[in-house]
Amino acid sequence: MHFASDQNLTLPAIAAPMFLISGPEMVIAASKAGIIGAFPTPNARTSEILDDWMAQITTTLAAEPNAAPWAANLVVHRSNPRLAEDVACVVKYKPPLVITALGSPAEIIEQVHSYGGLVYADVNSVAFARKAAAAGVDGLVLVGAGAGGHTGQIAGFAFVEEVRKFWDGAIVLGGAISSGHAIRAAEVLGADLAYLGTSLIPCEESLAVQEYKQMVLDAGAEDIIPSNAITGVTANWLKQSLINAGHDPDNMGGPGKINFADPQNDRKAWKHVWAAGQGVGAVTQNAPIADIISRMGAEYDDAIKLPAFGRNAGDDNDQR
Repeated sequence: MHFASDQNLTLPAIAAPMFLISGPEMVIAASKAGIIGAFPTPNARTSEILDDWMAQITTTLAAEPNAAPWAANLVVHRSNPRLAEDVACVVKYKPPLVITALGSPAEIIEQVHSYGGLVYADVNSVAFARKAAAAGVDGLVLVGAGAGGHTGQIAGFAFVEEVRKFWDGAIVLGGAISSGHAIRAAEVLGADLAYLGTSLIPCEESLAVQEYKQMVLDAGAEDIIPSNAITGVTANWLKQSLINAGHDPDNMGGPGKINFADPQNDRKAWKHVWAAGQGVGAVTQNAPIADIISRMGAEYDDAIKLPAFGRNAGDDNDQR
């Protein structure tokens, strides 16, 4: 079970749910632009705020018959004390897609299926993909090497191929996908959808502060530092933000403590450092999300038209 072009998708992509970045305005704008809009429920600091956000999303998109579906992202790690409340809000507002992260999706599948929703599990290893598949999810989000935030260690080329050996359901591929050409490449690999994260951080609807947006626009792949010292889980961070927060990028130390309780507390280590993926060098626009998706759509169409052996195949001026 997965989302297809007949569900108002202009591009086979999801606006990845980004911690402290994705909010209701971003979800609505993404869905109206023709990709699946998503946000992590902990971005709403309280259950009451989450209820307001979901009411805003559902009411607004109900009046937009051409909007793409939307998704809620649940942090199912045992350190999240608000999970039950967030699940109750999900059942109330019935997002078509629920994406689980940082734990087993098993406990929420039946509740989401009860209203006809789909459950995709965010996984960063083949072992976790097997476990999620066995639990009964509808799709797998493969977080490959180079992804921003909590990242994976497996290249997308290898990840999709290996998972496809045992899984014929929906696959979303994430990891350094910052252009329409990369979205098409994910499809060619065998993925159904692409995860767009870093490329959307600078969009106008993003909750990121302007300094964060500018740092993304100024950065390249060499400015990305992987470390588990901040959250206890390996993630990719912008080097300059680590320096600004008093960290030594060359000596980040051992893993931090995994604790997703009250994630927006100002004392949390990640409040003062900013994540981004290795595809950051291709990010060029601080613009409305609709404009970014429009550009990617043109790139995607261009990629479909490319000859089998690359851009210069058949070009009389090609010198080989």
